[in-house]
Amino acid sequence: MKLSSTPSFVLELPLKVDSESEKKLLARLEAGRQVYNACLGEAKKRLALLRQSKAYQKARRMPHKTAEERAARARAFSRARRVWGFTDFSLQQYALEIHRSWIGEHLDAHVAQNLGKRAYLAVNRVALGQARGVRFKGRNQMDTLEGKTNQAGIRWRDGAVEWKGLLLPAIIDRSDPVVAYGLSQAVKYVRLVRRKIGGRNRFYAQLVLKGEPYRKASHPLGKGRVGLDAGPSTLAAVGEKDALLIPFCEELERREKEIRRLQRKLDRQRRANNPQNYDEKGRIKPGKKRWKKSKGYLKTEARLADLYRRQRAHRKSLHGQLANIVLGMGDTFLWEDVSFKAWQKRFGRSIGFRGPGQFFVILRRKAESAGGQVIAFPTKLGLSKTCHCGRIRSKRLSERWHACECGVRAQRDLYSAFLSRFVERNVEEGGETEWRLDAGRAGEAWPGADPLLRAAFERLRAKTNGRVGGLYPPSLGLSSGSEPVAAKSGATV
Repeated sequence: MKLSSTPSFVLELPLKVDSESEKKLLARLEAGRQVYNACLGEAKKRLALLRQSKAYQKARRMPHKTAEERAARARAFSRARRVWGFTDFSLQQYALEIHRSWIGEHLDAHVAQNLGKRAYLAVNRVALGQARGVRFKGRNQMDTLEGKTNQAGIRWRDGAVEWKGLLLPAIIDRSDPVVAYGLSQAVKYVRLVRRKIGGRNRFYAQLVLKGEPYRKASHPLGKGRVGLDAGPSTLAAVGEKDALLIPFCEELERREKEIRRLQRKLDRQRRANNPQNYDEKGRIKPGKKRWKKSKGYLKTEARLADLYRRQRAHRKSLHGQLANIVLGMGDTFLWEDVSFKAWQKRFGRSIGFRGPGQFFVILRRKAESAGGQVIAFPTKLGLSKTCHCGRIRSKRLSERWHACECGVRAQRDLYSAFLSRFVERNVEEGGETEWRLDAGRAGEAWPGADPLLRAAFERLRAKTNGRVGGLYPPSLGLSSGSEPVAAKSGATV
């Protein structure tokens, strides 16, 4: 039977951990690592056997054009999975068998079952074609363990975490309204998290709580549809009463020079500690090798990891702030479902620094928890080359302004975001979804939206003083000077 689901949110609290408790926690993390790796290897073996089976091959050849055919095919795959033990339940049972060994001295049954589930979900992504492979965890790489309920195993009791003889008090700021609200809710289960900060281990309790998350009065959810257009480094948002054009993570400090300096230092230390692993030209010798890590190397490695951690935390904070601003513009958000993974091949440095994909993950989570929704539509609509008058003209990537013979002038990203507001979804017979642009409604709304788009661009131009490069990339169109003249030709639909 399918389990019922209820809304959940997470409250994270730091824990007070002494040296003795830290030693026990590290031993339990290591035991968890071994359980996870064992389940991962077993899941991979079962997937290989499943793919070789006749039942699986027969299910693959089944037709899947209609909804009924797809349902029958899914049932055939499900039967084959159960026969070969490639299911969530089977992997959890396998983890319980491992738990009956010395592992039981360190972990409870619920934690072991969750590790089996994590391994299954990782390999299942490979089975569904969503990942190319899985990674086994090396020593000191297991950082989270979680229970199933708050009644057994890892439990939250009276401001502290209890787990197999360990009592870990939490550091609680009861004056914080977010913390006070979270502690008043029922706890579903507890997750323990280890982070390496400044070369030291810090432990946190993530309480998975029942209910809706606390929402500050300063972050209201707006009303209406909002069109979004994301680039590798910029975001355009257009609602009914406001528009926004901004680079992702404006305030994020660039640390490339510091990171590169530490990477070069690591390379020098690695070569000094392991001269036997390099040939006379300084190249790494082929084959299996053992690498020695000096105390200095480990210290530099910890500094570099801490630098990355601080940059990630700051970027996540900035994404959350931007998501709150966008949420104030409406409650239904439509955006073109671009592939950030594909963009990495061309805009790798910008994607890595600004993290646009993470922004949409945060926006979707915040919108759904507040009662809104984020709708992604396919890129085949080609909004960047479309005008609401019906003309279609392909543009070079360097053309940052939309100019049409009908008289429409707008910054390209802002105009695409404006059109996104009027994308409609129709579900046809058979379950197929058709997406289309309602150009008529867009044309009716354009006279009111034109000044909003102009104001958004002028606010950015005044803020940046026309600067291009760094935090203000050329894709914003700041270097275009005056608005371009209308295009001379274009197809009409």
